[in-house]
Amino acid sequence: MDTQSLLAFLAVVEHRSFSLAAEALHLSQSAISKRVQQLEQQLSCQLFDRHNRTISLTESGRVLLPKARQIVELMTDARLALDNLSDEVSGTLSMATSHHIGLHRLPPYLREFSQRYPQAQLQLQFLGSEGAYEAVQKRQVDLALTTLMESPPDNIEQSIRWRDSLVCVCAPNHPLAQINHPSLEQLAQYPAILPEANTITFDLIAAPFRERQLSLINSMPTNYLETIKMMVSVGLGWSVIPRSMVDAQLVELNWPGETLVRNLGIVRLRQRTLSNAAQALLQLLPPPS
Repeated sequence: MDTQSLLAFLAVVEHRSFSLAAEALHLSQSAISKRVQQLEQQLSCQLFDRHNRTISLTESGRVLLPKARQIVELMTDARLALDNLSDEVSGTLSMATSHHIGLHRLPPYLREFSQRYPQAQLQLQFLGSEGAYEAVQKRQVDLALTTLMESPPDNIEQSIRWRDSLVCVCAPNHPLAQINHPSLEQLAQYPAILPEANTITFDLIAAPFRERQLSLINSMPTNYLETIKMMVSVGLGWSVIPRSMVDAQLVELNWPGETLVRNLGIVRLRQRTLSNAAQALLQLLPPPS
């Protein structure tokens, strides 16, 4: 049982297609099919039921799946641990981050990293918080820098590197600008421009409204804080954004509740071996707070 056959099997499971798995692994469809067939011959069982246009795992395939993932992960970690013995900072560091952190927090650290370690290559994926956690859990990225969950999954390790103070804002000509201390009920009467409902930041903002059984009018959700700021500045609604983004285009409103603070930091898979490149970047970031 070789690793390449297991990787082909896992790719077919993930994409539910031999052709899509072939594209993901940059192989021909016949090469993927051959590797899966070799694996089935070695194990003396059928792993997939082939239908007209779809495939599904057999019982044998479902039993193999978690074991195959463990084997591939152990082989990957073992190879990485051996590579780390050289102390050379090279190779590819794949990382997920939000647009806000990528634009406003990371640039000086990424600049220093690229200058210190020219042999290392950075691959950045811009994802929302939920997507970043999922990418870490699926080992699609080495680590993520994103808004942190209050109660992360058991297999996730996270550490706070920044604390983002959030403030409620609107445009100077918005009706709420005439109310110094708006209540939750008053805010709920006007459209809000907020992140999408499946994000950690939205949940933080929406929590006091849920407690009062109030509905938010989130008519144009977007996870791009710069876009939110623009839409708020032209009077399309109110929002909650990092204090560092507030300027003369916006009026800060007194938030009718506990001070809003979101924790930003590192998300990694617990017990996963990190490359020398990943460790080098973490050492450049601010210490845990």
